[in-house]
Amino acid sequence: MMRRLVAFALAAAFVVSCSSSTDTTTDTTTNTTTSTTAPLSDTVGPDTSPGSTTTAAPRATDPSAEATTTAAEGSDPLAGRPFDVFVPSTYSDETAMPLVVLLHGFGASGIIQNLYFGLQPLAESRGFLYVYPDGKVNAIDRQFWNATDACCGFGSTVDDVAYLSALVEDVQRDYTVDPKRIFFVGHSNGGFMSYRMACDRSDMVAAIASLAGATWEDNTKCNPSEPVSVLQIHGTADDIIQFDGGALLGNDYPGARETVASWSANNGCTGPASELPTQRDLDVTIEGDEATTIEYSGCPVTGAVELWVIPAASHIPPLSPTFGAEIIDFLFAHPKA
Repeated sequence: MMRRLVAFALAAAFVVSCSSSTDTTTDTTTNTTTSTTAPLSDTVGPDTSPGSTTTAAPRATDPSAEATTTAAEGSDPLAGRPFDVFVPSTYSDETAMPLVVLLHGFGASGIIQNLYFGLQPLAESRGFLYVYPDGKVNAIDRQFWNATDACCGFGSTVDDVAYLSALVEDVQRDYTVDPKRIFFVGHSNGGFMSYRMACDRSDMVAAIASLAGATWEDNTKCNPSEPVSVLQIHGTADDIIQFDGGALLGNDYPGARETVASWSANNGCTGPASELPTQRDLDVTIEGDEATTIEYSGCPVTGAVELWVIPAASHIPPLSPTFGAEIIDFLFAHPKA
């Protein structure tokens, strides 16, 4: 199921996420034509990370996968769902490394999300195992994660919690993973799924970071057994997953502030939220350090809760060169006890 990842060359990629758009583009990573949403065209060259040592086989995209999920998965959630693992050149079986799992937005892919967030060079320089898997393909040929009722399975029976849990366990069998430093990062639908993993697998997940995602609208559906550190990043001009909350196909999702408030309660934080003097440069089109930081106080060491607000930023903001490093800094600062 797992393949060690090396370099890949991509002539053009489209970063996509949740939208009602019906634009059609070509995804050159699979040589197929797919209907995408909210496209942002990027031109990128080959990845020359020094940790790239083995060539991975192309990923298979099966348009009928959603219809055959139950039969295909059976007792093995990984059946028919291969994934790649990037292993930095500093890896040694003698030393446990963190594991970071990146989850793409609705209609995107792991490769595209990796290019957008730019985490692979950091996996090499900072020394962590790194996976960016693909979601299942739905009836309209878009890859998705079955996260919450709002986003984005829309009635699907795919058990992505089981799949991602099995993925982590598979990596743990083949590599020396630090069990206190298993992290999920996601954009949009991938952000929703990261929250779902924090809700359902708090025993496994140390911390998550979500760009333009959200947790359950009904927080009683989220029952973590222990705290999980949470970072929510959201642009105030996001018209797809709105900063103040909204609905997708009639299913409500909470806003960014409501999401972190729910996780403050989940983690047992005892203090209020306050804005910190620290500002960050997350959107390359906005001059200076534009993003404000809101942090809850009185949280357990293993259950920090922060919201980074990017003023006037869209659903797919042009990310600054420091965006990925800021996320990794947050995650690494919040391992399990």
